[in-house]
Amino acid sequence: VRELTLAADQFIVARGSQKTVIAGYHWFSDWGRDTMIALPGLALVTGRAEVARSILLEFARHVDKGMLPNRFPDAGVEPEYNTVDATLWFFEAVRALLDDTHDEKFVRDNLYDVLAEIIDWHVRGTRYGIRVDTDGLLAAGEEGVQLTWMDAKVGEWVVTPRRGKPVEIQALWYNALRVMEQLAHQFQDETRTGFYGEIAARARASFNQKFWHEEQGCLYDVIDGERRDASIRPNQIFAVSLPHTMLSKERARGVVCVVERDLLTPYGLRSLAQSDPQYRGRYAGDALSRDGAYHQGAVWAWLLGPFIKAYLKVHSEDTAAREKARAWLSPFQKHLSEAGLGQVSEIFDGDAPHAPRGCIAQAWSVAEILRAAVEDVYTHEPCGK
Repeated sequence: VRELTLAADQFIVARGSQKTVIAGYHWFSDWGRDTMIALPGLALVTGRAEVARSILLEFARHVDKGMLPNRFPDAGVEPEYNTVDATLWFFEAVRALLDDTHDEKFVRDNLYDVLAEIIDWHVRGTRYGIRVDTDGLLAAGEEGVQLTWMDAKVGEWVVTPRRGKPVEIQALWYNALRVMEQLAHQFQDETRTGFYGEIAARARASFNQKFWHEEQGCLYDVIDGERRDASIRPNQIFAVSLPHTMLSKERARGVVCVVERDLLTPYGLRSLAQSDPQYRGRYAGDALSRDGAYHQGAVWAWLLGPFIKAYLKVHSEDTAAREKARAWLSPFQKHLSEAGLGQVSEIFDGDAPHAPRGCIAQAWSVAEILRAAVEDVYTHEPCGK
């Protein structure tokens, strides 16, 4: 934990008068998605709530048409907004801050109206076809545009096309609605309380009807009209790990079981099951080969955090569960001296021996391993306690 806390310091930098997060070294700038996912581990677990507030204020300032920036280009030009999930992770980051600090005044005075505006834009529709469908679920996508975290694209080749309704986007959307329902109630905004609750209830019913793959015992990865993508990917774990879930305990257990069986490695979760014909087990070779494996088999360390949270949630009565989670974290003690000294790599090969690849220091890798260790495994209390 001490080494990871020191590692966390390297990613928090200034953007004007506020703070932001560098996604990874040596070639990433600050990305909205990475920043929001990493914020609890980098800032709250380490006891720096003032840094978390600063980061949230900086990104709130750049919300446009209900969307958080995907990336601030190095050249300092206008931010890019080609993301559907960064905005939804913003709600979870605010929730984590509120759980940690109980600072309702800060959220009410600085963030609540921005969050409400974001929901309004998503309901009526914003860039890139992002809009709430009649079933309460969130649709997104335009031809050739990658909007989720699985965003690899080489020329005109979209490596992991996920246009439509990706599973983690529905989990994040539902979580955001329930967060807003609670905030609206706390702030005595009863009209909005009912509005958010109604959409959330509709989304939950639709999600359980459309996303459950009975034969595989887990969730589809993407639904687009009548098309169902049954690829076994880690994205479904967020339907269990997020605070507000749409799944029954039985279905949540099924998701965790499949992810553990097909995707868990010593260094995180594979981005695709080895049994899939599209699986690529080594991240090596030229740019085309590497990008072809990036989300088609490469192991992502940051995903171990939500997996551990989900596992402990569905095995809350198992006294051995926390010991298993501790064992899953232990390989990173050695890894801290293997690639970037004192850091956690971005990705690892899907095939053994799971060589470290990509950035030698990745913000959300450090953040989620640290958060899981402190919040889930050792103290099992909310961030910052």
